[in-house]
Amino acid sequence: MPPSAKLVYKVLESSGLLTQKEIIKKTYLPPRTVRYALKRLLDEKILQERFYFKDARQSLYGLNVATEVVGG
Repeated sequence: MPPSAKLVYKVLESSGLLTQKEIIKKTYLPPRTVRYALKRLLDEKILQERFYFKDARQSLYGLNVATEVVGG
């Protein structure tokens, strides 16, 4: 797993559900790097993607409940 994905994981672990823009602000990573990290974490089934009702153009990202127990 790349370091960027580990950083995104740790931020989501401590902050809960966040949009991609919020993750970029908290990690100080470039948008492309965050997109790559999110894709890797989603492919591994570590994250879940939810519909964001305030802005339908964005998604909310959070840890899967099953992986939280295993990973933590």
